[in-house]
Amino acid sequence: MFKKIFFVLSALALCAVSARAEKIVVEGSTTVLPIAQKAAEVFMGKNPSADISVRGGGSGVGIASLLDKSCNIADSSRAIKDTELDKAVTNGVDPKAYVIAMDGIAVIVNPANPVSALSKKQLKDIFTGKISNWNQVGGSDEKIVVVSRDTSSGTFEAFGELALNKEKVRADALMQASNQAVASVVEKTNGAIGYVGLGYVTSSVKALPIDGVVASKDSVLTNKYSIGRPLFMYTNGAAKGLAKEFIDFILSPEGQKIVDGEGFVALK
Repeated sequence: MFKKIFFVLSALALCAVSARAEKIVVEGSTTVLPIAQKAAEVFMGKNPSADISVRGGGSGVGIASLLDKSCNIADSSRAIKDTELDKAVTNGVDPKAYVIAMDGIAVIVNPANPVSALSKKQLKDIFTGKISNWNQVGGSDEKIVVVSRDTSSGTFEAFGELALNKEKVRADALMQASNQAVASVVEKTNGAIGYVGLGYVTSSVKALPIDGVVASKDSVLTNKYSIGRPLFMYTNGAAKGLAKEFIDFILSPEGQKIVDGEGFVALK
């Protein structure tokens, strides 16, 4: 009898330890990163038993990790590609998308740049190399330094589709691994132009209106800004356990306040 009670108590103890030790890894988009980091901090503060590890690397990196089953949640600033879905089938993974926020890809220049606005055509021509001097768009006689995200970035993919009509970024563009790196280069380089998620726009750079509309929470929500996109979290199948609790928290009113507080566009 005592032996049976011991085994039952041991099993219950193991279950309790397992619950306390539940851990998830969140990986991917550097655009989604500040939302995920702040949400994880607040969520773990409310749930001390939760262990949420958050890291960046880019949307492509996050989705690749999900397909390799090395992360629980993939952050992405773009929709999953058909080639990735094919690999998912091969790997026995069933990607499930959750839209957790909206974003506008802001076009930024150094604050010293006298150019105050661009048309979408001018923007495309700058990034594809047809325009190479600021005097061609009403600015100073100064070479344009194009700063872009690297190819593993979901922001790179979204910008290429929404702003460049899928044309290639000019070959001499300075490719950067994160939104913050793009903003930093633009801040320090007078002739630079780059693009970042809305949450990375600060007073250290100048966001330019495109076709007369500046990237803002209101212009993204009303679809007036043409370079807006959803932000995703992907799981393998419908989210379960701690992953579901975390995504549910981000989608809750409190979580959406975090989205707003990090400079992005809340869903509600």
